[in-house]
Amino acid sequence: MLNYNVRGENIEVTAAIRSYVEKRLGKLEKYFTNTAESTAHVNLKVYPDKTAKVEVTIPLPYLTLRAEETSPDLYASVDLVTDKLERQIRKFKTKINRKSREKGFRDFDLTVPATDTSDDNKEEKLDIVRTKQVNLKPMDSEEAVLQMDMLGHNFFIFEDAETNGTSIVYKRRDGRYGLIETDEQ
Repeated sequence: MLNYNVRGENIEVTAAIRSYVEKRLGKLEKYFTNTAESTAHVNLKVYPDKTAKVEVTIPLPYLTLRAEETSPDLYASVDLVTDKLERQIRKFKTKINRKSREKGFRDFDLTVPATDTSDDNKEEKLDIVRTKQVNLKPMDSEEAVLQMDMLGHNFFIFEDAETNGTSIVYKRRDGRYGLIETDEQ
């Protein structure tokens, strides 16, 4: 059973909007059989250019589902997010079933209805098509961002000159940068 926490930024969450969100996300409940009560955190944003962004996060004991979509129509964004979450669940279910068959596990509390015959049901192969060896140069995070931009990549691995640990800088969707530091002990 999903509970819904619907918030609005620059928009009032009316009963009609709340009802539509609950109805659309409610169709995901068929995938959860033995899940204790979970809360779907829904954040609705309307921007000055009249686009609507919908973010949904559903923390579960074995994974966290998260999706976001932006479109000119709030209701269309809700539909797109629901479809994206459903694809994530199917993909996760496929991986778990494959691993459980290999290891002999039988019980898992995520079910996929047998009536689904869409193309999303095909197993995706995650083939590694290229392997690279890198020499990590000691530098600070600002230099790493400059190197990343110069190479035209969206991430860059480097040795942090201050901590001597391996770190990664990456470009976020909003155009800003993020830093991942490893916890080497």
